[in-house]
Amino acid sequence: MALLFSHTLTEEQKREAREKWEVGTFLPLPADLQSRWSQVPPEGPFPEEWLQPVLEWLSRVTRPGDVVLVQGEFGAVYQVVSWCHRESRIPIYATTVRRYESRKLPDGTVKNIHIFRHVNFRRFPC
Repeated sequence: MALLFSHTLTEEQKREAREKWEVGTFLPLPADLQSRWSQVPPEGPFPEEWLQPVLEWLSRVTRPGDVVLVQGEFGAVYQVVSWCHRESRIPIYATTVRRYESRKLPDGTVKNIHIFRHVNFRRFPC
C-alpha cells in the first residue's frame, strides 16, 4: 500500500489493510515527496507540475491492482485518485468517527479535545 497522507497508520489500520485489502507492504513517501505532498502551494490555480514527482514515484513503486491510501489537499487528492483510476490502482481513504469534547479549566480557559477513531478504509468511487 502506497501511503499518500500526513499521519502514521495505527495498528488497527494496518490490520485492516492486511486482512481486508490483502496489503503486504506499506510504502511511505520519501521525505522530500512527503514534504511536497504536505505543502501544496495554496496560491493560484492548482500547480500540476508540483504533483508530478509524486505521480512519478507512484508509477515506479506500484503496479496495477495495488492499493494507494490517498488523503490530503483536495486538488492533490483529486489528481492522484484520477491517476489511480486511469492506471488501474485502487485508491482508498480512511473513514473515522469523531468525538468532540470541550472542557472549561479552573483558570477560565477552555480546552477542546478532538478524538478520532478509525472505522474503515473505503474505495474512492469512479
